[in-house]
Amino acid sequence: MSVEKRKAKRVKKESKIIIKVISEDIVPRNKKIIYHLTKDISSKGVKIQTNTFLPINTLLKIELSLTKPPRVIKAIGRVRWIKSRYADEKFEMGIEFVDTSKESIRTLSKHIESLL
Repeated sequence: MSVEKRKAKRVKKESKIIIKVISEDIVPRNKKIIYHLTKDISSKGVKIQTNTFLPINTLLKIELSLTKPPRVIKAIGRVRWIKSRYADEKFEMGIEFVDTSKESIRTLSKHIESLL
């Protein structure tokens, strides 16, 4: 029997997400990276699928599109883990929200509750 260790409720949800690398020591080929979809979201972080590898601890500026009602949550995130998928052509990445406004977290929490 597995025990859920997560600190926040998580929902499987595909949403549009735009991410910009803001770590000073990492220079991406492209300043703005558009990730096609999230795999799941919580008030603590998000799991995404992407075609770009980013090292653990990379800092990111995030714009997450929510529906019902339509709105965009802005956050700062840090890559916590990354897994290669499909022969290094796609990656799954866990991003933890850091230095994000309480209002953004509250809006995200309400959105997640509405989906449960």
